[in-house]
Amino acid sequence: MKFAVIVFPGSNCDVDLYGAVHSVFGCEADYVDYRATDLNGYDAILIPGGFSYGDYLRSGAIARFAPVMQAVVAKAEEGVPVFGTCNGFQILTEAGLLPGALQHNEQLHFICQPQALVVENADTCFTNQYEAGEEIILPIAHAEGNYYCSDDVLAELEANNQIVFRYKSGQNPNGSKADIAGIVNEAGNVLGMMPHPERAVEEVLGFTDGLKVFQSLIESLEDRE
Repeated sequence: MKFAVIVFPGSNCDVDLYGAVHSVFGCEADYVDYRATDLNGYDAILIPGGFSYGDYLRSGAIARFAPVMQAVVAKAEEGVPVFGTCNGFQILTEAGLLPGALQHNEQLHFICQPQALVVENADTCFTNQYEAGEEIILPIAHAEGNYYCSDDVLAELEANNQIVFRYKSGQNPNGSKADIAGIVNEAGNVLGMMPHPERAVEEVLGFTDGLKVFQSLIESLEDRE
C-alpha cells in the first residue's frame, strides 16, 4: 500500500505523518507537493498539521484552493481514505469534505498540551482497533480548534454516528461544540481531527495512543486488497 503525504507551504507536521506510516509501520509513502494534480496510485491520503499559507485569511482557507485539492476531493469521492489532522482538519472543512468549521479557541490563545479524548465511534477505517468509549491521550497544538456547526448539522452528525472523537467530559480545551475533537464524512472515508495521533506513536514521544489510528487504516487497506 502507498500513502500520499500532502505538503503545503507552511506545513510543519508532514514529517511526523510520514514517520508514522513509513518509519513506524514500514509502509511506502511519498511527500506530494501542493502543486500536484494527480494522486493516482495512492491508497490513502494524509493531510498534515501546520500553518498552510501562514494561516492567512483563516486556517485552511487558501490551501483549499491549492491544485492538489481537486485531486484530493476526487479521490475522496471515489472512496479513498483521507485523513487530516489539525490544519489538515481545517483544510478538509474549507474544502467541503467535512461539515462545520474551525474557529479561534474560546480562550483566544494557542494551546499545546496532552489532551484526554474518548473514542465515540470505533467502527471506522481509522478507529477499528479502538474500543467504543475508550479513553486515550493525544497531544493538541492549535489556536483555531474550536469546532462549530449548526444545530441541524450536529443532529445529522449524531444520527449518522459521524462524531469519532470527543474531548473528555469537562476537559474541552477550546470550546468545541458538543466536545467534538474529530469527525468523519457520511461515507466514513474522510476523517478530520484536531489532536495529533502522529505525535503519539512511539514511547520516546511520551504517548502511544495514536498508534491505533494508523493500525486501523493499514488493516482496513489490507482487507480491501
